[in-house]
Amino acid sequence: MIGQRLAEILHKEYDVPAESIEELQAEPGTDTTELLIRKQIVSESQLLEAYGKLYDIPFIPGLPVDEFNMEFARKVSIQFLKKYIMIPLECQHPITGVVCSETGTESSAQSQTTVIAINDPTSFQPLDDLVRLLELDHYQLVLTKKDVILSLINMAYDSSRDTAQQLVADMEENGAEIISEIEETADLLDDTSDAPIIKLVNHIISQSVKMGASDIHIEPYQNIFKIRYRIDGVLYDFLSPPKWMQAALISRIKVMSKMNIAEKRLPQDGRFEVKIGDQDIDIRVSTIPITHGERIVLRLLNKSGSLLELPELGLSKEKLDQVRNMIRFSHGIILVTGPTGSGKSTTLYAVLSRINSQDINIITIEDPVEYQLKGVGQIQVNPKIGLTFARGLRSIVRQDPDVILIGEMRDLETAEIGVQSALTGHLVFSTLHTNDSASAITRLVDIGVEPFLISSSLIAVIAQRLVRVLCKECKEPYRPDEATIQQLELTPEQARGLVLYRAGGCSKCFNSGYKGRVGIYEIMEMKPDLQSLILKTHDAHQVKNESLRQGMTTLYQDGIDKVLQGVTTIEEVLRVTQS
Repeated sequence: MIGQRLAEILHKEYDVPAESIEELQAEPGTDTTELLIRKQIVSESQLLEAYGKLYDIPFIPGLPVDEFNMEFARKVSIQFLKKYIMIPLECQHPITGVVCSETGTESSAQSQTTVIAINDPTSFQPLDDLVRLLELDHYQLVLTKKDVILSLINMAYDSSRDTAQQLVADMEENGAEIISEIEETADLLDDTSDAPIIKLVNHIISQSVKMGASDIHIEPYQNIFKIRYRIDGVLYDFLSPPKWMQAALISRIKVMSKMNIAEKRLPQDGRFEVKIGDQDIDIRVSTIPITHGERIVLRLLNKSGSLLELPELGLSKEKLDQVRNMIRFSHGIILVTGPTGSGKSTTLYAVLSRINSQDINIITIEDPVEYQLKGVGQIQVNPKIGLTFARGLRSIVRQDPDVILIGEMRDLETAEIGVQSALTGHLVFSTLHTNDSASAITRLVDIGVEPFLISSSLIAVIAQRLVRVLCKECKEPYRPDEATIQQLELTPEQARGLVLYRAGGCSKCFNSGYKGRVGIYEIMEMKPDLQSLILKTHDAHQVKNESLRQGMTTLYQDGIDKVLQGVTTIEEVLRVTQS
């Protein structure tokens, strides 16, 4: 309910009709202030300003994070603060209507160091509970927006969270007690934040998200077990807890993934979702039995991440123009090839985002659906109920699509339907697991597609890899030696005055020397001479030679271009191209 004085302020200051407030208050069981914001009668800022005038509490749209100490996080539960949307902060100086200010007497500075930011000044009881819990004699109230408070709560708890090493050390001190707790609750479903194993698993996952890991590996050995993160395509050791924690930690992850914790002899697959701050993380879990226990790999997919646009993928200007021209075709197949984790899906999503518009119908069939694309129909493969790529694809072609994305051409039936779709006026995108672009032809013939169908339907094959980008903060310049110049295939004139860069190492890149990844590409266009060759032979070596004759640049050459630009290193290009 809204009081009469607040209604008068809203009417006088913000021209809110009194009838609108009366109508909202007439709706039973509803929060009138929430409805005012939801129906856009007033903004949240206007409502808080009105509350501020009513209760004489300053309204501050954004709180300066660097001015506050967030040690309180160890004393108050995050659930309490999020439920009532309030946060106590310790400020070095009294707070004014704008920011923390150094103005005021010394005594007032001492008496107003604790600030409680609230969103609803009518939550009297929770506020009293918070003040009593923190044993505060003096504090100052400020009003601020809901998303600001929630963001501060997440930051505070993340910064005050125990490190993994501290959690493990604490557990080692109380080992016998923890084991007895685990035996009492065998399924580990008692999800209280005080349970050490639960805290450890939560920390492992949240740290992996913070560090930008794509996978978490939990690997048991004879006397130890390791937890490793894959960051930018490379595995790093994160933690080596004592061997006795292995069973409990694995059981906890299996419970979260809704697996059978009693079955330790067979491989299992599962998945679960977690929310870390404002990020939604989808986690796919795979377990396999090995000699010293169960090995688990967690694949992390951050669904809150933004999609890349075509210019952000790392394509050179010439290759970018080439791709833009190819995706304008009305029919045909464009294949993207590379090993697992080489960025194929990211490239295809960038292409779909580019061509997506209201006048075309795009349908995809994927395993899994990694990102939600607005205006695109996306089908999730589900073999358990018989929804395979081939079966889903047969239904897609009856949905009048203009563009079809097939997650992967795994078998002859899928490939044949894809080819027939391309020949009957559809633009088809798909992926293949091959090492280079020419090998895609051999792969299609091997699974049973006729060469004449490949020749007539294929527009291009794009092979790609991901190379790590040198950290801008710590990369080190150097003059290449003679052997390096020969490896780069440069003439003495080209090499004169050349400066390359190598990996250094700093805190911002976890001492790896690299931060982030970028793609290197090899684009094989199906020109007439190449189409004729494929009708005669599908030998990858001959197909590649003909493509090179027509001007194709290889993955290695594209990588070397990025070395010369100072983006990456020769070692990194060699690692992913294996040249």
